[in-house]
Amino acid sequence: QVQLVESGGGLVQPGASLRLSCTASVRAGAMGWFRQAPGKEREFVAAISWTSGNTYDGDSVKGRVTISRDNAKNTALLQMNSLKPEDTAVYYCATGAYYGPSSVSNPRRYDYWGQGTQVTVSS
Repeated sequence: QVQLVESGGGLVQPGASLRLSCTASVRAGAMGWFRQAPGKEREFVAAISWTSGNTYDGDSVKGRVTISRDNAKNTALLQMNSLKPEDTAVYYCATGAYYGPSSVSNPRRYDYWGQGTQVTVSS
């Protein structure tokens, strides 16, 4: 059983930055970040391949997020900049086998999920 521990959420003002962290007990093929706002479906934010380091961003956050990894610590970091109120959501990290670029945005491709961390963007 893989365990994921997230941290870094909180309340920030519009335009601010925030960095989320996710540490896995075991490193799998890929690490992804998703978010879910009340009444909305889970949305892909970003993902990274543990092996190659290739990164992928969701359309709604493209240009405002950077995902990176620290292999030695089994940790993935999500740097979010220029945050908007519509970024408010619970953010989840997930890990699973890497099936290629077309699969990273599909939550069904991930086997293990963190507990989620709340990000609220409000003035």
